[in-house]
Amino acid sequence: MNPSPICVKPLDDFKLLVTFQNEECKIFDVKPLLEIPMYQKLKNKGFFSLVKADGMCVFWNDDTDLCPDMVYEKSVSVR
Repeated sequence: MNPSPICVKPLDDFKLLVTFQNEECKIFDVKPLLEIPMYQKLKNKGFFSLVKADGMCVFWNDDTDLCPDMVYEKSVSVR
């Protein structure tokens, strides 16, 4: 089982800096998802900047979230 995201910070170029429960920090690139209909609203940088993590997943609102396993597995470590 992958660690859960506990903190997230939006970065330039539609990337997220995600901190996981194991204290690992990784960068997740959201750009590949932006053409999928449910994620197209993330193209709005104001909305994109509202990202949150709650110890279970990365999300923007009740309709827009990311699978925590996908975020962990498809992210690049920064430490």
